[in-house]
Amino acid sequence: MNNDEAKFLLTAYRPGGRDANDPAMTEALAQARQDPALQEWLTRAQAHDAVVAGKLGEITPPPGLRDAILAGARLGSRTQAPRRRAWWRQPVWLAAAAALALLLSVGAWKLRPAKGTTLDEFAVNYVARGFMLEKRGADVAALKSWLQEQGGPVPISLPARFAELRGLGCRTLQYQGKDISLVCFEREGREFHVFVARREDFPDRPLEVAPRLRGANRLVAAAWSDTRNHYVLVSDATLPDVRKLL
Repeated sequence: MNNDEAKFLLTAYRPGGRDANDPAMTEALAQARQDPALQEWLTRAQAHDAVVAGKLGEITPPPGLRDAILAGARLGSRTQAPRRRAWWRQPVWLAAAAALALLLSVGAWKLRPAKGTTLDEFAVNYVARGFMLEKRGADVAALKSWLQEQGGPVPISLPARFAELRGLGCRTLQYQGKDISLVCFEREGREFHVFVARREDFPDRPLEVAPRLRGANRLVAAAWSDTRNHYVLVSDATLPDVRKLL
C-alpha cells in the first residue's frame, strides 16, 4: 500500500479511534505510523474534520422551514400541469449546494495556518482554532522525552503548581520557521496549553521573569521566560485561576 492508497482509506477514518480495529483501516494506519509525513497529514485531516463537524452542528434551521417546505409541496401537487424546475433549482439541490459552500468555506478557514505578529498572538490563535495532539499521556516526563526526540524545546521550569494538573499530551509545531513545543494539561474541565520556544530562536523577544497575563479571544494568556526558554500559557480558565496557578 502506498501513501495515496492509505490517504484514500483514511479520509473515512473517524476521530477518537473508533475505526482503529476495522480491518479495512489496519494497513492504512500502520502505513501512517511508519511515515511521519502521512501521520502529519492524518493529524491535520482529523483536526479539520472535527472543526467542520462542529461548525455544521452550530447551524440551526430557521423556524417554520419544515412547514414551509411541506406547504410548498402540497401546493405543487394541486397545481395543474406544473412546470418542472430545472434540477439545479430544486430545493433539495439548493440546500445541498448551500451545505457544500459552508463546508468549503470552513475547510478553507481551517487550512489557513494560525498567524500572529507575536508568539503570544500565535499561541492564542492556535488554541482558538482547535488542534490535535500528536502524543497523548498523563506522564509529563514521558511527554518531555518525546518532545526532545522530535527536536522541540523542552520546558525546564514550569511553575510548581503545574504538578497539580493532569497531563493531556503534546505536539511540536513551527512558528516563524522555528520549532516550538506545545504541552497540554487539564484540571476540573479547564485546559492549559503551554507553548515553549527557545530564547536563542527569538532573541528579540523581551525576557519576562514574572508572568504577564492578559485576556484574548475569550481565553487567558500568560507569558514568561527562564534561562533557556520563552513560555506562553493559553487557557480557557478564568484570569484569577490562571494567576493562582502561576
